[in-house]
Amino acid sequence: MILALRRSALYCCATIASFGLIACAGDPLQSGVDPFAPSVFKEGLTAMPLNPPNKASLVPFYVSRDTIFKFAVDTNSILIGADGVTRYIVVLTNPSGGEQAQYEGIRCDSFQWRIYGTFENSAWRENPLSTWKDIQNNIPNRYQASLAKGAFCNLNMQERDIKTIVKELDPASFIGGSKPTNSYGVQY
Repeated sequence: MILALRRSALYCCATIASFGLIACAGDPLQSGVDPFAPSVFKEGLTAMPLNPPNKASLVPFYVSRDTIFKFAVDTNSILIGADGVTRYIVVLTNPSGGEQAQYEGIRCDSFQWRIYGTFENSAWRENPLSTWKDIQNNIPNRYQASLAKGAFCNLNMQERDIKTIVKELDPASFIGGSKPTNSYGVQY
């Protein structure tokens, strides 16, 4: 019985000491780390895709009634980066049927996009002048805004589940382009 009481007292002392150390170590005033300070964005390395867009996994998505282009994203190419960037291949089709494929990235925290390269002459060509640009909401070909709002972002946070992204890209339920409706709520 005395041995059991000594063990209990030892466990209590160890627990109290552990809580004391944890409390001291987490004090931001003593550690010099401000938990409310904004974090600095550090982009990870981006490698160009090895393959062209996969026609079988292209999913079309709605952008706006003002656009004359058609847009589709290759769901097999979507990469959810640990750096907060969602990378993907998008295929733009003009009214005469000409296609252009681009490898891009979207940042949800700052609502920005970047083009990494284009698919030209059966090979990916890196864009050396690429920079982060603000996503525009008020232009006809605002496909980055549609992807960000409809699938890649959850408000200003990156969607971390690929299954959720693919489900949100389903043309029957995609809301990124805010499809217009008539007064009865029927979509055009």
